Amino acid sequence: MNARRRPLVTEPSTPWWRVGMVWLVIGGPAVVVVAAIVTAVIAVRGADPVITDIPAAVRQGAAAPTAQTPAVQARNHAATAGR
Repeated sequence: MNARRRPLVTEPSTPWWRVGMVWLVIGGPAVVVVAAIVTAVIAVRGADPVITDIPAAVRQGAAAPTAQTPAVQARNHAATAGR
């Protein structure tokens, strides 16, 4: 009972660049790398200048007004109820 086996016929394989899943696997990390490079370029080009001189009021220890000063005054005014 030696039956002759027919060889398996395989279809021609598709090139890797024609498979959609490959582009999904490659495309995700590629988009992240490009976004990181763009973010780095924006950060370097838009960097704020370094301030090297210290104002006299800060050097002498005086309390300099900050951006929070109006908010603190409003909070204190609301807490005292106009006293």
